[in-house]
Amino acid sequence: MHINRKNTGRFWPIPKKGTKYVAVSTHNRKSSMPLSVVMRNIFKLVKNVKELKKLLNEGKIKINGKEIREVKYPIGLFDILSFNTKNYRSNFNGKKTFFEEIKIEEAHTKIIKIIGKNKLKNNVIQFNLMDGRNIISNEKAEINDSILYDFNSKKIKKIIKMEKGGSGFVVKGKHSGEKGKILDIVNVGGKELAVIDDKKKIIVWTKNIIAI
Repeated sequence: MHINRKNTGRFWPIPKKGTKYVAVSTHNRKSSMPLSVVMRNIFKLVKNVKELKKLLNEGKIKINGKEIREVKYPIGLFDILSFNTKNYRSNFNGKKTFFEEIKIEEAHTKIIKIIGKNKLKNNVIQFNLMDGRNIISNEKAEINDSILYDFNSKKIKKIIKMEKGGSGFVVKGKHSGEKGKILDIVNVGGKELAVIDDKKKIIVWTKNIIAI
């Protein structure tokens, strides 16, 4: 599937002028970019889909530790992209997506927000995560907390609480891309809001923040 280039998300770091249509991700389309756009337009490692398919067939590209075969596989916030023995984490600065090179020790973990929680049989908890993943765990965590997930062990390495004194990264709204210390969390009209200090105090719905 393709969309008009002018309708791509503002977080896409590609020019608005060029071919009329660009590819979209196979899923998570509103919050991700397809691998083909990332490898061609950002890293400029390939010129076309044919060249990308060759790399994929050779097993040279991984996302979150998994070898990828789909040219339109989605890459979202904090995803880890690996190729040519290097590893990059997807990030957002409020204007566009960018990729920061990280050490190999960091390449097997990712911070993911908990957006849902269900109790299953035998008091086992299923956490529904922001990137579409569902995991079973006995860890004590609540909706809006984050986890540091280890792709190698497929287990939660750490719980990051959404709480006063912690750190938050804004992912939606006019303050997206801003981050800082959570000064307070308050409830106003049934909505939980966080006060974040990022050189200036901002108030953001906790639903739009990832605890980091």
